[in-house]
Amino acid sequence: MSTTAGSTDDSMDHLITSPSPSHPANHICALCRNFYTLGWVTGTGGGVSIKHGPHIFIAPSGVQKELMRPGDMFVMEHASRAYIRNPPVLKPSACTPLFLAAFDRGAGCCIHTHSQWAVLVTLLVERDALRQQGSAAASMAEELLCFEIERIEQIKGIPKGQGKQGMLGYFDRLRVPIIPNTAHEEDLTQSLEAAMDRYPDTYAVLVLRHGLYVWGDDVQKAKTQAESLDYIFRLAVEMRRLDLPWTDHNTN
Repeated sequence: MSTTAGSTDDSMDHLITSPSPSHPANHICALCRNFYTLGWVTGTGGGVSIKHGPHIFIAPSGVQKELMRPGDMFVMEHASRAYIRNPPVLKPSACTPLFLAAFDRGAGCCIHTHSQWAVLVTLLVERDALRQQGSAAASMAEELLCFEIERIEQIKGIPKGQGKQGMLGYFDRLRVPIIPNTAHEEDLTQSLEAAMDRYPDTYAVLVLRHGLYVWGDDVQKAKTQAESLDYIFRLAVEMRRLDLPWTDHNTN
């Protein structure tokens, strides 16, 4: 069944109606309220999507995330990519194609933040690359940048990779690819998928001068990874301020 954006079938309201806090429609609202207090989804930016069985629950676009209600949720059938619940007036999130890229690779939840620390880290990596390449900035536009850091305890909050047992360790190097920003959110999809292919163990992709996409097998893991990464990004910015290196260049 498919409906057009901007209309809704009341018979589908059972999909977003539940007293359980862990129901995706309720959980997304709670997460967005929490993320708003962290500065991750200010000014209607950012978003959250949860896969639950055959359905994907998606926060709407252009809505103040701290004020969202379960009735604002879009619901999509994953297999057909058809919206089976469309709230009136609201628009589907422009992040939806990027969320789907994560779900197609087995994720159960995907979070998009506009964290200032994530943005600052991308700027520092971009500046380093520009300095290394000098005036060859044009070639850098085609190059996939990457944030790398090691020997930080919070790295233990990040899994080793899909299908791999356990978490990264203190001596492991965390790598988060960085893709170029675009004028429209959905236009990031191809670059995001390319970064996922090039870094198959990653659970996150940074967007230059924009923010972060992070996903996990379920909501708890995605949230844990988002929090761990934001801690690491903030620490990395402060380390750079103190002229402390992120990595030992003699290690891989």
